[in-house]
Amino acid sequence: MKRLATAVLAGAVLFSTAPTQAETLVIAGRDGSYGEALKLAVEMYEARNPGLETERLELPGGGLLEKVTIAMREKAGAYDVIMLDDPWAVEFMANGWLADLDELGGGVDEDFVKPARDVSRYPVGSGPFYAVPFVGNVELFAYRKDLFEKHGLDRPQSWTDVLEAARTINKAEDGISGAVFRGKKANPIVTGFLPILWAHGARVVGTDGKAHLDSDAALEALELFLALRNYAPKGIETYNSTEVRDALMQGTTAMTIELWPSWAPSLDDPAKSKVPGKIEIMAAPGQVQGPAPMLGSWLLAVPADAKNPERARDFIDFLTSPEMQKTLALEVGIPPTRASVYKDAEVIDRYRWYPAQVEALQNAQPRPRITQWSRVEAILGDYLQLALIGEMEPKDALEEANGKIARALTR
Repeated sequence: MKRLATAVLAGAVLFSTAPTQAETLVIAGRDGSYGEALKLAVEMYEARNPGLETERLELPGGGLLEKVTIAMREKAGAYDVIMLDDPWAVEFMANGWLADLDELGGGVDEDFVKPARDVSRYPVGSGPFYAVPFVGNVELFAYRKDLFEKHGLDRPQSWTDVLEAARTINKAEDGISGAVFRGKKANPIVTGFLPILWAHGARVVGTDGKAHLDSDAALEALELFLALRNYAPKGIETYNSTEVRDALMQGTTAMTIELWPSWAPSLDDPAKSKVPGKIEIMAAPGQVQGPAPMLGSWLLAVPADAKNPERARDFIDFLTSPEMQKTLALEVGIPPTRASVYKDAEVIDRYRWYPAQVEALQNAQPRPRITQWSRVEAILGDYLQLALIGEMEPKDALEEANGKIARALTR
């Protein structure tokens, strides 16, 4: 009996001191610099929360979209935090795949730049918050200020100014194109064209949910875009990001109508750029209306079937806090979504273009908030390139694209 009592007592002690199951947070995010940012943030968050175990996926954009879409459809409860490109978020919000962050508590305060804050809601700008803006990506414009000064050109205020400057520099400078852009079909050419289209007051899809490319404003925008082709490098119809960046950093172009924040630090690096300190970065020019650069924000959300939603919300709040946004900007180069970080003296000292970048963000336009955007973008991209290579007249290209987009919007 004594041995039995001892055994029971030992078992009770063993049971009472056995470690409880660790709390786990599962995060699905991007690779590259965004993956580096998440890795750093997770390490700092775990240091503040001993006992927390974190699983983190690093995936390219297409792979991430596929993984999280399958998980949401199957209601697998696979993830607690997911990273979303802002056009994807429309489908996730509309299908009820994301948790209402207002109900989880914490709010999404007004320090976040408004356009990025607006696309974190559904309906856009007015509904509950289903996400928090994480990466303040926005399409920028860049020009060679030394060449502009040399030829007596002012900073371009309109797309007409851009066209005139491209013509002047292209004619006067050997081996330097007036402008460069992505001419490859689908997303690349659409991304370059949208700020021009929007600045002309035209839209691909209107607020009524219908196709709106069959307008005079859209035709004027496309004709200006195609006129830039005359002062672009040979083979522009195949240009993608790599070619555009190379032309800018090799000093072989006077302007690029598309530049992303992740490219900017290299422009002042003499080891990478042949024109350090000579490139000025700004928000895209206006035309009929003011600047209308394209928003490219990445968001953080909690799936509706997350197993650890409260912890997920706490992590998102940590990751998007002003302190963490500043750290990620300085350590990894992640563009913030908080306006206050863009005003920080230490951050501006590191990134001289941040005042222009926040101006662009504050004027940024999201892509249409429709679930069919990927199909619409593909249609528009095909017809833009047909016009670019001269196989279709601009008016015909827009009319045919508009008809196909109209049909795509009904599906």
